[in-house]
Amino acid sequence: MLSGVTPFPSDFARRYRERGYWQDRAMRDDFRAWCAEHAERTALIDATRSVSFAELDARSTNLALNLLDLGIGPGDRLVVQMPNVIEFVYLHFALQKIGAMPVLALPPHRFREMNHFVGLAEAVATVTPDVAKDFSYTEMVGRLRERHACLRFGIVLGRAPEGFVSLTELIDRPATRAPSDMDAIVIDPDSPALFLLSGGTTGVPKLIPRTHNDYLFNSRLAVSVCGVREGDVLLDVLPIGHNLPLACPGLQGFLGKGCAVVLHTSTAPEQVFPLVERHRVTHIHVVPALLIRWIESPLAGRFDLGSVRVIQSGGQRLQPETRRRTQALLPGCTVQENFGMAEGLLMFVRLDDPADVRLETVGRPICPDDEVMLLGEDDRPVAPGEVGELCCRGPYTLRGYFRADEHNARAFTPDGFYRSGDLMRQHPSGNYMVEGRKKDLINRGAEKISAEEIENLILMHPAVQNVACVPVPCPTLGERNCACVVLRPGRQLAFAELVAFLEQQEIARFKLPERLEIFDGFPLSSFGKVSKKDLVVIVAERALQAA
Repeated sequence: MLSGVTPFPSDFARRYRERGYWQDRAMRDDFRAWCAEHAERTALIDATRSVSFAELDARSTNLALNLLDLGIGPGDRLVVQMPNVIEFVYLHFALQKIGAMPVLALPPHRFREMNHFVGLAEAVATVTPDVAKDFSYTEMVGRLRERHACLRFGIVLGRAPEGFVSLTELIDRPATRAPSDMDAIVIDPDSPALFLLSGGTTGVPKLIPRTHNDYLFNSRLAVSVCGVREGDVLLDVLPIGHNLPLACPGLQGFLGKGCAVVLHTSTAPEQVFPLVERHRVTHIHVVPALLIRWIESPLAGRFDLGSVRVIQSGGQRLQPETRRRTQALLPGCTVQENFGMAEGLLMFVRLDDPADVRLETVGRPICPDDEVMLLGEDDRPVAPGEVGELCCRGPYTLRGYFRADEHNARAFTPDGFYRSGDLMRQHPSGNYMVEGRKKDLINRGAEKISAEEIENLILMHPAVQNVACVPVPCPTLGERNCACVVLRPGRQLAFAELVAFLEQQEIARFKLPERLEIFDGFPLSSFGKVSKKDLVVIVAERALQAA
């Protein structure tokens, strides 16, 4: 087992095997089986290309052999920061074939986050685009390589400057190694297949190890509750490094059923709607902010979207009115809400749940061995119908973040339940309702922002004496980040100046505050802590007065 990974206790692992959840197969074994069974079917589609399962297997094998030849092999970690392109899937399959472990970062991440990921994972390589708009990934990777001796390779999708390796060339160049070199690699199904990122309440995100056994089960179980049939087509426009579009059921779940996946890098209606019409898309993953944007678009009535049967919404609570408007626009479609986490547990509203249950809840666990407790402030289970913190454990829920012993001591109960920080109530139907959160997170369009991380950076500004970042409601994104600031005597701070200062800290743009409020002092709780609940009310009142 890789140092820093918390294994499942042996008695739980035995039970999960006995009940068939874990099948002791490496992900590459299932990938290979899918490609053989569905060889002639279309596996992947983008705006200009389509790839069969046989082609996916051949190209990912060729890439895997060239990665071995480059010097990347079993147990190596690579930080992968790729958009929704077919090359991502070639890479995903190739890394599993050689037992290498991707850390799935997101395209908006910048030097601060990537520096943490590379250092914590001791990554041997990054895989990034060359540039995006005005941002140079290769310049960033060059600086990372200066700081981390472990980082031997910068692999680039696009133009590879001197000292970098072209991903396209690795895919296309005929391999000189024999497939037997790859097949001889032994992979432990209990080892991490990949690392996902946590929402992160303290500093930058933690790394979540997902094992071959648990992540294959994750996709297999998720696809079973989404009404997937032969010939169905998934549209993946949410960032593919997220758990939902990758494996809930996502790319993995649909490929496992022999179904095609359409990948696209834009969420703009004028690009997405023609893809839905052309490829007869049946399933789409969304977050509420994206769904609102689509149903409000005047283009919605100009394309044939009638093939869509299931729109799966996650990341934030979906308002009932948005669901009603969607189903009025697409009468044959069900908006299926789910609640999930990269750490594991998945809850889905079932497609045959009563209408009121589908409207009011985020679903229920999808595995009989998903154990759920709602704990009160005293760390005891709350009474039925009462609100408590969601704590969970099960066959695909982590037992510890990677190399984070101190944090793990707080994030898990003594008997191994993960403390999610989400406040929930159980509905009389047995499904669950989200009632808020205990963790100090801002949920902007389903991207989770650590208030503490941004507060610590703002405190570095010479004009700032104290700061509290709070969520303010937004009709489309759910929440936006408002920086509430107490200034040092005689100092001033403009919003544009604050944003420019934070941009110099090289963080993902979605974390930047979108509002600044200046205070003489902060309201305090009875314990003497800053009362963020009161700050939210005050900020809302100021907004009304300014309107």
